[in-house]
Formats: sequence, C-alpha cells, structure tokens
Amino acid sequence: MRFIVKVILNAFALWLMTLIVAGHVQIVSFGPEWWQLVLTYLLVALVFGIVNAVVGTIVKIVAFPIYILTLGLVSIIVNGLLLWLVHWLSTLVGFGLTVVPGWPDGFWWGILGALVVGIISWLLGIIFRPLVKKEGRNH
Repeated sequence: MRFIVKVILNAFALWLMTLIVAGHVQIVSFGPEWWQLVLTYLLVALVFGIVNAVVGTIVKIVAFPIYILTLGLVSIIVNGLLLWLVHWLSTLVGFGLTVVPGWPDGFWWGILGALVVGIISWLLGIIFRPLVKKEGRNH
C-alpha cells in the first residue's frame, strides 16, 4: 500500500513539474486518451522511483565525500542527472519523460525539473505522511 501511494504522489509531483516547467520538460503519452496519459505518468513515476532507489543510492554511496564537501548541494546535480536518465530510458520505449535535448540547455532544464519534483515531493510527503508512514513505528 505504501509503495502504491508513493508512486501516485510521485506521478502527481511529475504532473505539477510538467506544468511549472512547461515546454522544456514534458510527458509524452503512449495514447490520446486521458487514462493513457494517467498511466504514462504512473509508469514514469515508477521508473523514476526505481532509478532513484537503485542508481541514486549507488551514486550517493560512491560520492559521499563530495556530498560532505558541498554540504549536500551536489544532490541537485545528481537528481538532475537521474531525471536525464529517466528521459533516456523513455526515449528507448518511445513514450514518457522528455527533456529539452542538447547540452547545456537540456542539462539545466533537467536540474530545474528535478528541483521542482524534489520540492513538490517533499511537500506532498509532509501532507500525506500518515499514509506513507512505516507500520510498526511509534514515532
């Protein structure tokens, strides 16, 4: 249940991010119907969560000294690169997240998109904390 709620919240954060960073970061649906667009957002949120969990964790472990030296500011760059990775995976399947192509424009729009998703996810996490809280914890 907790995993499903987190994917739905991430999909909502991605939707808001595409509205805020409109034209530079967007979602390409695999069909014209509204339910296909919703399913695309959920799939992109799932892929984004898996990429963050697997690749993001490995990068955080390997780059731990850089995180300390920059007081965690490098995490913004890492999250932008992870968003770009989701964009790359989306281009392989033909639908999903698209970021403006090119260097350095696409990189900076990816950073901004990741920053927006991070802030929105943080706010949604605070609001929906009772739904995503681990069971068995007293605090």
